[in-house]
Amino acid sequence: MNDNRVLVTGGAGFIGSNLANALATDNEVVVVDDCSLGTPENLDDGVEFHELSVVDSDLPTDVDVVFHLAARSSYAMHEEDPTRGARVNIEGFVNTVEQARQDGCDTVVYASTSSIYGSRTEPSPEDMDIESNTGYEASKLARERYAQYFHNHYDMQMAGLRYFSVYQGYGGAEEHKGSYANVIAQFADDIASGDPPVLYGDGEQTRDFTHVSDIVRGTVLAAEHRLNGAYNVGTGERYSFNTVVEMLNDELGTDIDPEYVENPIPESVYVHDTCADATKLREATGWEPQVSFEEGIERVCSQY
Repeated sequence: MNDNRVLVTGGAGFIGSNLANALATDNEVVVVDDCSLGTPENLDDGVEFHELSVVDSDLPTDVDVVFHLAARSSYAMHEEDPTRGARVNIEGFVNTVEQARQDGCDTVVYASTSSIYGSRTEPSPEDMDIESNTGYEASKLARERYAQYFHNHYDMQMAGLRYFSVYQGYGGAEEHKGSYANVIAQFADDIASGDPPVLYGDGEQTRDFTHVSDIVRGTVLAAEHRLNGAYNVGTGERYSFNTVVEMLNDELGTDIDPEYVENPIPESVYVHDTCADATKLREATGWEPQVSFEEGIERVCSQY
């Protein structure tokens, strides 16, 4: 993508800042963030920053493309204040897209979630049955339905990306998320500090861990190809938390055993396993993950 003016909401956060900084080399990038999860320190000097909420009026939506990543971005965050979660995740989405539409922008790429697939060890295609077991998942499904409305009623191109377990490590923009950071980042920092990583249950739950650089490429390609509908962004491989700890120990030259605790999240809503089927995105854009899990672990550990 070149010579476009783009808006990244949630652009001072983990994924958003990686996206904004990548785009800023060849585009004019505007970021909106309320700094609840992000910090402008994550952004390069060439990015225009506005401390605003996506529910505010007069957002800087006079752009060619909107990348809408702002959200209360986890089950725990949403449950802390479900009303705020719905307001930010749903009303904030509609507010941002409607302002962009009125300013003449017809291309939006937004973050949905892979959590709506529930627990699956087989790769999850976009056309499988989905449901919402949590308020967080319900808010992301609401985005997808409103995206259908904007496409069908106003002919906007609305690409919803169902990201799978995005990670980078505390050496990047993920550190600011603290306890909300991906478990790889948290486990690595614990082990490097000589502390046992805390694993829920027996540690055999699995995730399709996808490096943020691959997520950024997929997100940009969705905009360049003006995609519409829902698309998975994940590797199609999954690793258990126990395996993550073993690989981190190997890379860091440590031998620290994890601490196993009872899962505080109800089993009825806890997603035990995830795995992406990214065929649809690959066929539409040619996207493939480029960072292997082994290389990703190396990158996470490199700062230590």
